[in-house]
Amino acid sequence: MSTAQSKQSHGDGSLWTIINPVKGQVYTGMVMSAVSGVAWIMGVVLLRPVAARMLEGEVAASDLWRLGALILLFIAVAIVLRILSFAWSHRGAFALEEILRTKLTTHLSKVPLGFVMNAGSGAIKKVLMDDVLSLHAFVADSTPLLARAVATPLIALVTMFVVDWRMALVSLAVFPIGMIATQFAFRDYATGREEMESASERMNSAIVEYVQGMQVVRTFDDGTSSFRRYSVALNEASDTMKKWSDKSKYGAYIAGTLFSALPTLAIIGIVGSAWLQAGTLDLPTFLLFVLIAPTLPDSIIPLVYMTTLINLSRAGAKRIETMLAQPILPEALTPVQPRDGSVEFSKASFTYPGRTEPALQDVSLFVPEGSVTALVGLSGAGKSTVARLIPRFWDADAGEILVGGVNVKDIRADDLMRHVSFVFQVPFLLHESIRENIRLGKPDATDEEVEQAAQAAQAHEFIVNELPNGYETVAGERGTRLSGGQRQRITIARAILQNSPVIVLDEATAFADPENEAKIHAGIAHLTRGKTLIVVAHRLSTIKDADNIVVLDQGGVAEQGVHNDLVSSGGVYARLWDRFTQAQGWGLRKTGTPAPEATR
Repeated sequence: MSTAQSKQSHGDGSLWTIINPVKGQVYTGMVMSAVSGVAWIMGVVLLRPVAARMLEGEVAASDLWRLGALILLFIAVAIVLRILSFAWSHRGAFALEEILRTKLTTHLSKVPLGFVMNAGSGAIKKVLMDDVLSLHAFVADSTPLLARAVATPLIALVTMFVVDWRMALVSLAVFPIGMIATQFAFRDYATGREEMESASERMNSAIVEYVQGMQVVRTFDDGTSSFRRYSVALNEASDTMKKWSDKSKYGAYIAGTLFSALPTLAIIGIVGSAWLQAGTLDLPTFLLFVLIAPTLPDSIIPLVYMTTLINLSRAGAKRIETMLAQPILPEALTPVQPRDGSVEFSKASFTYPGRTEPALQDVSLFVPEGSVTALVGLSGAGKSTVARLIPRFWDADAGEILVGGVNVKDIRADDLMRHVSFVFQVPFLLHESIRENIRLGKPDATDEEVEQAAQAAQAHEFIVNELPNGYETVAGERGTRLSGGQRQRITIARAILQNSPVIVLDEATAFADPENEAKIHAGIAHLTRGKTLIVVAHRLSTIKDADNIVVLDQGGVAEQGVHNDLVSSGGVYARLWDRFTQAQGWGLRKTGTPAPEATR
């Protein structure tokens, strides 16, 4: 974070630093564009001697042809270099877009998941898509225009002062009033831009939330409130823009009028005509100023618009740098391979970023190789946190977490992911074929190995008999073309194919129907054969036979043991079991119908 903050304090530093990978293309395009502007001015300047000689009436036709050819050459150079400048800048922009998105996605895969979760999908989407796109626009369009908008009026101004300093000053007459109007139009610009960016981010989050929750929204909403959060965010963004526009529109109108060519031409025409009649100004010089002087105001409006785009790009660059500055989970300098399938927590404590209360505090437990350990407790007790610290989704703040007798911080991330498989409660599939979704656990697996894993996960039958293209069927975004039970069996097949010694299972049957639950259990039985299994348990009936049940309460280990001993001890687990057994007697009945106990 400090790096990003230090760069932010240097104006455009972060913007020009972030385009450094394509600076060759950018600077080449800018130089071409600047030379293009200079060539155009030189072509116009050469019209003055042509006009002077024509007025004298003593010029040879060959001289006029030579001057005309030279003028056409300068104009041709200006046109060709302008085209080439945009070609080079666009090449750099597309290259930068690829570089930044690759760099961001690679970095996000290495930062703690806590950052991704806290940032939210809307903010991350804005950085990956909108902010990178704003830098594309800056590099592709603004850099050559910026070079031309600076070089052309600068050369024109120098030329005008060299030719006639009086007319040069006349040409600048509208600038003081125009600059005052511009300052008025862009007052409080930084504050307005920040408000707009915040409103846009909230709108992005609302859009993502609405799309992801479309099924729920359509099921429970009659249309009066489904878009409420999005509408509020959209209206907020619109109101913010309108407020900002209302504040600056009159100054913008005045500046736009003054910085058009007409006021400058009017002043030049009036003053120049008077000096022509007085004999203090010649006609070729007057014509030269008529052609060149509008270059000055014409360059201001593009510069104003480019300033807006540059500020947006700068803000995007800062957000990109801030994301890239997020610390990654450090890799071990001398990595060690896990020795076996055991898992151990040694006085481990952990607090989620942005929170004050610890999620885990001084947790110690040992899971022997080949055993089955269940994590139980009330919601928020810390069981999911324990499970997710094992594959190192985050690093513990204190204590140690060991896999195979080795601290997870000393194991390479790839080795740890191969050693530990995590089956989530909510399965996630890519918008790829079923085969590629299973192969995600082992990219080099053969088709035969993929199908064997699917058979073990009780998924092969529905894949070949129910899906239109068998293993080549595309699962759809997030696997929406499959049922929940089918998605879960695909993820179990993925874990079976990976063949990791340690399996962390976030209760995979919590939301399954009876038929799918039986098939999922069969898949899990094959998956965990001879492996170390750690289960986050939601249904206590599924873990009665576990080798060890760890009961978590308020971030600590309250008790642990086997089912019968824990029930008889009368502690936290006994109370959980009592509530669980009472819930099993729950059922739907008509109003007024006595409960089964009352009829006995």
